[in-house]
Amino acid sequence: MPKLTAKTFFSEDEKQRIEATVQAVEARTSGEIVPMIVDESYDYPRAEIIGAGFFSLAAAVTLSWAFGGSSVWIFLPIFLILYFPFKCLIRALPGLKRKLIQPDEITAEVEEKALVSFIEQGLHHTRDKTGILILISLFEHRVYVLADQGINDHVQKQTWDEIVHLITDGIHAGQTCDALCTAVTRCGELLEQHFPVKHDDTDELPNLILG
Repeated sequence: MPKLTAKTFFSEDEKQRIEATVQAVEARTSGEIVPMIVDESYDYPRAEIIGAGFFSLAAAVTLSWAFGGSSVWIFLPIFLILYFPFKCLIRALPGLKRKLIQPDEITAEVEEKALVSFIEQGLHHTRDKTGILILISLFEHRVYVLADQGINDHVQKQTWDEIVHLITDGIHAGQTCDALCTAVTRCGELLEQHFPVKHDDTDELPNLILG
C-alpha cells in the first residue's frame, strides 16, 4: 500500500469538493478560509537520534554479553554497525517514531507550523484581519485552527476547539472530507455574522493547500 501523503490524502473529487465549499463560503463573507494538509509539521531528528542510540545500545549490550563476554571491543563495533540501520528503521516507521516524541513537543511544533504557514500564505494580510487557517498535520495526527485578530475578537477560543474536534472525529470515522467541509462551513457562519461580504471583495488566498 503506498504511503499516504498530503497530496494523496484526498481524491481529486474530494479536493474539488473542498475548494468549492471554500468558494461558496467566501462568497458570503469578507473573510478568507484556507484548509492546509501537510505531511508533517517537523522532522523531529532528535527522536531518530535518541531512538537509534537506545535500540543499538540495547542490542550491542545483549549481543556482546551473549557472544563476546561483555567485551568492549565487541560492543563498540556492534553499536556502530546497528546505529544507522535503527535510525533508518525509525524514520520508516512513523508509528514508532511518534512514540519517541513527547506530546508537548508535538503540540508545540504543530502550533509553530500553523503560525509560520499563516504568515507564509499571507493570511495576516487580509483586509479585515479575518484569515482562518485549518491545518491538518498527518504525521502528528493533529488538527490546528489559527484565526487572525479580527475574527478572534468576536469568537471564543472554545469555538475553535469545537471545530478541531469536529475534524478529528471525522478523520477517525473515515469521513475527513465531509468533516472538513462542515468545518469550513462553520467557520464561514462565524465570519458572516461579523464580516459580511463587501461589494469589492476578492478571493485573496488559495482555497486548499497540499504539501
